[in-house]
Amino acid sequence: MSESLSVFDDLRDESQELDELVRDLGPEAWARATPAPRWTVAHQIAHLAWTDRAALLAMNDPDAFAGEVEKAVAAPDSFVDDGAEAGAAQEPGALLAQWRAGRDQLQDVLRRAAAGKAKFPWYGPPMSAASMATGRLMETWAHGQDVADALGVVRPPTERLRHVARIGIRARDFAFAVHGLPAPTGVEFRVELTAPSGEMWVYGPDDAAQRVTGTALDFCLLVTQRAHRDDLDLRAEGADADRWLDIAQAFAGPPGQGRAPKGVAR
Repeated sequence: MSESLSVFDDLRDESQELDELVRDLGPEAWARATPAPRWTVAHQIAHLAWTDRAALLAMNDPDAFAGEVEKAVAAPDSFVDDGAEAGAAQEPGALLAQWRAGRDQLQDVLRRAAAGKAKFPWYGPPMSAASMATGRLMETWAHGQDVADALGVVRPPTERLRHVARIGIRARDFAFAVHGLPAPTGVEFRVELTAPSGEMWVYGPDDAAQRVTGTALDFCLLVTQRAHRDDLDLRAEGADADRWLDIAQAFAGPPGQGRAPKGVAR
């Protein structure tokens, strides 16, 4: 199976893993605070359900989705939080059912669209069905990490992290741009990541002067801003690579607050 097709299965499996974490939670656990400021477990699942609906709208009705983008541009600091807040206000069982129904519907639409070459609008650049699925997997993994942290659960990393890592690498220049910094011009980076299996995932030319090395898990935690660089085993060689690790992000939109180093209050 090609990687562009396997991403749909990986998205399904990533969602199912998170579903297994939350499906038997009681009301108190749904209301438990996560590392994201003011977001509970319910907010995390509500955000995923909300974003799945946005993806469906983008694929089924691009004109209507353009209206949602206008709302996001008009309220960049509150748009995402408002969507999560509205969803989290539901009874947990209703929220869980909504998330399940929406992600199943999105899976169907993504798989049907994969046969074509259409590009669909998004809050960032337009995306193919495979790219849309990859973005949804990245978000599911990242918000699932917040849920796991809130519940005190350690999730074994999987080979699905390859999708998250690839987004983080491809978003390098975007990360510089949203921080108002010039991207390294004509400079290729070498990224070497140790996968959960022990395999090496390698990106970029072997002779690149700018290099990043470490585990795939730590790189994915960094680019999704689920851990502070100081708490991760990542190494940079070269000034541009070093600066990138301070600002990396795999998600569209303005820079996030990230996480404070362990033991330091935000």
